[in-house]
Formats: sequence, structure tokens, C-alpha cells
Amino acid sequence: MNILVFSQYFWPENFRINELVAALARRASVTVLTGKPNYPEGTIFPGYSAAGVQREDRAGVEIIRIPLIPRGRGSPFRLALNYLSFAISGYLVSPLVLRGRSFDVVLVYAPSPLLQALPAIFVSWLKGVPLVVWVQDLWPESLEATGSLRNQYLLWIIKKAVGFIYRHADSILVQSPAFFGPVARQGAEIGKIKYFPNHAEAVFNSQAKTSICAEALASEIGPFFSIVFAGNVGIAQSLETIVEAAERLRLNDSIRFVIIGSGSQKAWLATEVRKRQLMNIRLVDRLPPSDLPVVFSAASALLVTLRDQPIFAYTVPSKLQTYLAAGKPIIAALNGEGARVVTEAAAGISCLAGDSVALADAVLYLSRLSSQDRERMGYNGRQYAKSNYDLEMLTAQLVDHFEHLTCQHPEGLN
Repeated sequence: MNILVFSQYFWPENFRINELVAALARRASVTVLTGKPNYPEGTIFPGYSAAGVQREDRAGVEIIRIPLIPRGRGSPFRLALNYLSFAISGYLVSPLVLRGRSFDVVLVYAPSPLLQALPAIFVSWLKGVPLVVWVQDLWPESLEATGSLRNQYLLWIIKKAVGFIYRHADSILVQSPAFFGPVARQGAEIGKIKYFPNHAEAVFNSQAKTSICAEALASEIGPFFSIVFAGNVGIAQSLETIVEAAERLRLNDSIRFVIIGSGSQKAWLATEVRKRQLMNIRLVDRLPPSDLPVVFSAASALLVTLRDQPIFAYTVPSKLQTYLAAGKPIIAALNGEGARVVTEAAAGISCLAGDSVALADAVLYLSRLSSQDRERMGYNGRQYAKSNYDLEMLTAQLVDHFEHLTCQHPEGLN
């Protein structure tokens, strides 16, 4: 089977699609059409240029990189240019770089922006093969919830574009069961929608080399009851909730919050920590996945937060699968699906999103449990991840799904 993966983001950017592609490549021939790496810092990585087409081979996977405008450092206008430039390149450049090539299926990995699926529709039509869109974020609802876009006319245009994408996809994979309703309301046939969750990162099953910095961080946080948050530091993550909870617990010398990552709110967060003199918050720059196991192992618990917005109740944050695989208790300051997963797994405790008092109480409650109780939560989480989010298991299911689609789509058998 020949699979074309269409994704604005790919290695060396750190996204789930990297590991999925590697797993698919063990079962099929995979080509990745992507942009020039520039996430999250907003500048093109060394060794790449914004213009032109670049080709690479990584572990037997052909990578074709098409031009785009880098996202820059937080400007909504520059971010819009980044999204649009990849979509336009997809229309103009993809047919040329893929000329004469045959595929059996096109898979779109679709975190924001979902609009990257538009040129993939064109490519799948040119090749006469089924199109599969793996939806990570609900658009345009996520744009409204984060305040990234407030212009109602533009939101209407995006809503129409999303409906167009859903109607023209042969299959829509959703990362959360709660996505079925919103995706169907946007025009997708319910029979086309299939639940396909994010996998737990394979790094927790490997012997990846750990950096000296990660070892030092683990030694630093080990003596405390350390609550570790790792991932995007953005508006959606409700960082003010963590700050306010830390302020409530500032007199408890045994508790530390460790926030690892980068994003649009990192500068705000650093300012708040200084202004409030919160010695119980430690800020750490983004770490590579290979460094996470040793840091998570030293942590007492892992923290996931989202804003108190209806749209985020539909979402299972992708970091949750990683947390479960790490085998540590989880504190989930979430509503809806994310909280349900933690409760169902018996892997930790949950509290309402955006409630700093409840978060502080949850930290205290967990800190007062016996080590055996916390270890049991971690064990439960790891077993739940193995049963529900194993990469090889999910990859096999995905390939089976592709084969079923090609049987139903004779033009794709080229």
C-alpha cells in the first residue's frame, strides 16, 4: 500500500504524526508532503529555507517539503499568512512534485489549521484515491474559544470551508468520541466519522538517551512533591489557573509546580511568577521527547489543564496519552472527555477547568495520599494506555481502515 501523508507539521517539529508515520512505514510505503519546519519558535529551522522544494529521506520515508511563510512570533496576521501559504503551496506545488506518482490513500493530519485539508482534497481527486482527515481540533470553535479570531465574517467563511472539507472527505477520524456531534453538525455524514485517538508516545517504551539537563532537573524536583506540566504554554491551557493555585499553596514548602514548554503565554507566565514572587513555580524551556521519561519519573504527579470553555470539553488533550503511559498520577483540571478518561482509567483525580481553588485542593489531596495509593493510580494509567493508546495496535487498525476504503473506492486502486 502507498500512503501519502499531508501535514503542515512534521519532523523535526514535535508532533504525534512523526511516530505514526514511522509505524505506518513498517507496514506500507509512506510519502510525507509537508512544510518547512518552523514550529514553535516561528523561524525556519537551520538547514531549511522558506522558498523552494526540499526532499529528504528519513528511515525509508520520503519527505517532500513545499514552500511556506514561517509563523513568526505570535502575530495573528503572520500566523494567518503561515496557514494560507501552506494551503496555497499545496494547490500550486503538490500536483507538480507528485506528478506521475500513484497512491492508494491520502491521510491529512489536521491539528490547527484544518484548512490544510483543502489542497489535499484536490490532490486526492487528481490521484483518484480516498481522502482521510484526522481531526485534532474543532474549527472554527477552537478559534473562537481562544480569541484567535473574532471577526464574525471570517469565522463564517472558515465554517463554510470546514463544511466543504468534511463533505468531500471519504473518512473523518476524530481524536475524541465527543467530536462526533460537532463534526456531523458541520456537514459530515455520520457514517464517515470514526474514532481514532492519539497514541501514547513510544519514547516511554524505549531506552532513549537522556540529556544532562534533564537529569539535573529530575534531581532538582525529586525531593519535593512536584506537579509537572509539560507541553504547549498557550491561551487554551488556562495558565492563570495554575498560577493562582500555586499562589494559594505558596506557604507549603513541600509542593512545587514545574511548567515545561513554550508558547504564546510563556512571557506572560514568567512575568506573573516574578510579580507574585512565586518561588514554588519552576519554568523550564521545551524539552525533547527523549528527556521526558526521566523528568516524569521524578515527578510526584502530572498536570493537564484547559480553559473553561464548552469547546474544550469535547477534547482529549494529546498530552494525556503520554501522561498515562508515564505511569504517574494525573491531576486533570478539565471538563468533559479529558476528565472522563482520567476517571475511567482510575489514574488520578479531576477538578473543574479554570477553578484554581479546586486545583489547589486536588494537589493537597493527592499529596496526602499514601505512596501506595499514588503508585496504584500510576499503574492504572499505564495499563489503560496499553489497552487503548498503543501505537502498534492503532496503526494496525488504521491500515485495516485504509484497505477497507480502497476496496470501496475502485478508482484508488492504481
